[in-house]
Amino acid sequence: MLKILVAGLRFFRMSAVQKPEVLFVLGGPGAGKGTLCRYITEKYGYVHLSAGDLLREERAKPGSQYGELIENHITNGTIVPVAITCSLLDRAMQTSDNPHKRFFIDGFPRNQDNVDGWNEAMSDKCIVKGVLFCDCNKETCVQRCLKRGAAGSGRSDDNEKVLEKRHKTYITDTLPIIQHFEKQNLVFKVDGMQSPEKVFEDAVKILTQIGW
Repeated sequence: MLKILVAGLRFFRMSAVQKPEVLFVLGGPGAGKGTLCRYITEKYGYVHLSAGDLLREERAKPGSQYGELIENHITNGTIVPVAITCSLLDRAMQTSDNPHKRFFIDGFPRNQDNVDGWNEAMSDKCIVKGVLFCDCNKETCVQRCLKRGAAGSGRSDDNEKVLEKRHKTYITDTLPIIQHFEKQNLVFKVDGMQSPEKVFEDAVKILTQIGW
């Protein structure tokens, strides 16, 4: 009888553990993903995880085994192997002490390989609520990134040559992923051409819609 009670208690504890909830935030380079996430984080206290920022932080670590590989991908506007990105995202979520357990992952997944890698490594660890899609045209995106670079962003990819490659990668690899989620009714679109305040206002309605 005691063994049954102990087993039941263990099951209850496991069932009571809240799985983190994830909302992917996608859009072209400069579409306003990071700004929108900052607004939401400031209002709700949810956690903003930027795949790009995590990769840049890892690249900057002295002696990182992935540093050179990450730098090569960033400067060429290509996509870092999914195993590295998932590992960094998983670590960030596990070490977070945020009580909400709600995460905005911005800039991921960026291609089908990312989706497959996420499903393999993370599907049992969290609940994906959908994709918050910042829709913005190429010209506006490029101008925003160049302005950010001129203001001293410190990002090696905020220049015209790399931006052209990044946008091409976005059109070829990321847009099909957005369309993939759209077929599952998991895409929530905001007009990224608007002011940050208006984009945020629209996003708040979406968060209410998904129960956040």
